[in-house]
Amino acid sequence: MSKGFFVDTTRCTACRGCQVACKQWHGNPATPTENTGFHQNPPDFNFHTYKLVRMHEQEIDGRIDWLFFPDQCRHCIAPPCKATADMEDESAIIHDDATGCVLFTPKTKDLEDYESVISACPYDVPRKVAESNQMAKCDMCIDRITNGLRPACVTSCPTGAMNFGDLKEMQAMAKARLAEIQKAYPNAKLCDPDDVRVIFLVAHDPKLYHEYAVADAQAPRQMTRKSLLAELVRPLRRSGSRLFG
Repeated sequence: MSKGFFVDTTRCTACRGCQVACKQWHGNPATPTENTGFHQNPPDFNFHTYKLVRMHEQEIDGRIDWLFFPDQCRHCIAPPCKATADMEDESAIIHDDATGCVLFTPKTKDLEDYESVISACPYDVPRKVAESNQMAKCDMCIDRITNGLRPACVTSCPTGAMNFGDLKEMQAMAKARLAEIQKAYPNAKLCDPDDVRVIFLVAHDPKLYHEYAVADAQAPRQMTRKSLLAELVRPLRRSGSRLFG
């Protein structure tokens, strides 16, 4: 059954346990950084950082508030990154039917138009390694969930901000929690709940948390001609496979 996350940012304390657990499970190295006078570390995603707790200090209703956003791949229900990569190699990015996981494989290193794959993501998630075109991002801990375990980030969360289970259950949990939070924060909302498998709840305007918190929080990301063609050709390919497969 299709899986999903519910991320309740109102319960996030920025302990970064999820960020560390992700690194540990995947065997990814720490990112060398410098003190920039800011708490968020590292400053952004990279090839070895799939989970990042973003931190923004904002003035809301006349007082300073910290907004925390444990960012990751949204595992889109219709992933534009895969639609774009499919123009070159349909096996470079896999959309697992059983879980809904969007998985980048080592074959992404052979994609010539990797820039289109990255720019197709409305959440600015994929990153490439410096030595090649190979890209990486959150893989939903597919090796764990297919063996009955929860993702490492969820297991490490001490406050209940990170939740994981069947997608319909996560959607129901998100809606119930939203109704509760809106009693205190009328502007609270769910971020693109019908389009993604990682549903974020925010108490304020999503743009205060992160520029790419929701797909429409900024001007549309530029798509190349190849990216646009991928979206058009994909349904035709499916029809062709049914007719001639």
